[in-house]
Amino acid sequence: MTTRPDAATDPGARRVLALASSALVVLVAEPLYLLVDTAVVGHLDGASAATGYQPGVPLAGLAVGGVVLAQVASLGTFLAYGTTARAARHHGAGDRPAAVAEGVAATWIALLVGAVVVLAGWLAAPWIAQVLGGEGPVADAATGWLRIAVWGAPGILVALAGHGWMRGVQDTRRPIVVVLAGNGLSAVLCPVLVHGAGPVPALGLEGSAWANVAAQAVVGVLFVGALVRERRHAAQRSGRAGGGSLSLRPVPSAMRAQLGLGRDLLLRSAAFQACFLSATAVAARFGAPSVAAHQIVLQLWMFMVTVLDALAIAAQSLVGAALGAASVATARRVAGRVTRYGLVLGVLAGVVFAATAGVLPGVFTPDGAVREVVPQAWWFFVALQPVAAYVFALDGVLLGAGDAAYLRRITVGSALGAFLPMIWLSLALDWGLVGIWAGLSLFIAARAVAVGLRVRGEGWAVTGTGPAGPRGARQS
Repeated sequence: MTTRPDAATDPGARRVLALASSALVVLVAEPLYLLVDTAVVGHLDGASAATGYQPGVPLAGLAVGGVVLAQVASLGTFLAYGTTARAARHHGAGDRPAAVAEGVAATWIALLVGAVVVLAGWLAAPWIAQVLGGEGPVADAATGWLRIAVWGAPGILVALAGHGWMRGVQDTRRPIVVVLAGNGLSAVLCPVLVHGAGPVPALGLEGSAWANVAAQAVVGVLFVGALVRERRHAAQRSGRAGGGSLSLRPVPSAMRAQLGLGRDLLLRSAAFQACFLSATAVAARFGAPSVAAHQIVLQLWMFMVTVLDALAIAAQSLVGAALGAASVATARRVAGRVTRYGLVLGVLAGVVFAATAGVLPGVFTPDGAVREVVPQAWWFFVALQPVAAYVFALDGVLLGAGDAAYLRRITVGSALGAFLPMIWLSLALDWGLVGIWAGLSLFIAARAVAVGLRVRGEGWAVTGTGPAGPRGARQS
């Protein structure tokens, strides 16, 4: 086994931006497709006489079912982030078969978890739909959609695993091709299956679900096909110096290691979900204008999260490779570089959002009552941009180092000690959106201090291929 020379040197701006831009395309592809799906289903109202839907029911059913499937994808992100960290270390050490083997383990986990999700989702769909949509036609529509769409869960999870190992080996092209192929197919199938075309009958809302399943199946097959090709290439190289074989069989020890790292990432994700769901629930209790204003600013926040997450993903891949190549100095240079890029991006975003404060909210709503409330959250949002960029960049550094246990502790601690108390104090003391967004500010500030201190120390910078897991030396 030989260390990759490029993994032990400063990757430079071009490599960082190439990885970040590739990740950004993949991250924004799904939200863009969901907009197409929403527009197609939204037009079923105009065809209600032919389809039998009451006005508004198809879109409401899609909203209820879609939020459930989104949670599956959200909770499954540990397959991407954990796999990137582990695969990147092997890639940096010059052992590509071992790096891809992390993808094999993650794919088996995805298939097993996906099978459980299909069974549980199909059985629980009516209950979930009633809890979220109430009894009646909306719940019925959501149940029908969800019972079909849930069959796409294995494909969703396999895709996350595929993104993880490809990011780990710094493959920037294939993930884009695969995602665009799947989403492009779904964008074509959705209007055809929903509204019908030629010999294809109109399936209504359920056509949207079938289009989703078809796309997710194609994406899953393409990622599995990539593993098969990697095995073939590994076999061809196995006789050469430094070569190694690759098996596509499940390896329980590798799967256990991934699940251990996934535990920390899942708990971290659960803390985020608890905070943002609580924030929306409390905002709703301040009246419709407040929750509408909160939703506008929150969606802009989530958009910036997606942009910053792309930079964090680049940091994961490069830091993991540097540590796998036993170069702490390179890992620290990458940390400094992505932090600087993040701060520049955050400052620019803050300036843009400050300059458009009087215009941008009006793009989302003409309601004067809502626009009047927006500033309560808006200026927190603006001020947080550079701080959030700093946090996301260093989150990526620590995720690349496999330091998930530390990230889990500081995220849960910041949520319980800052964000959640402020949210519920806002309700008790009638602070409105000011209190909620002050809570988010404290949450981000606490994490900024914690990740900054961690990266300045030595505990995260563990070299070699082993420590990128939940119980590595000097990791907690």
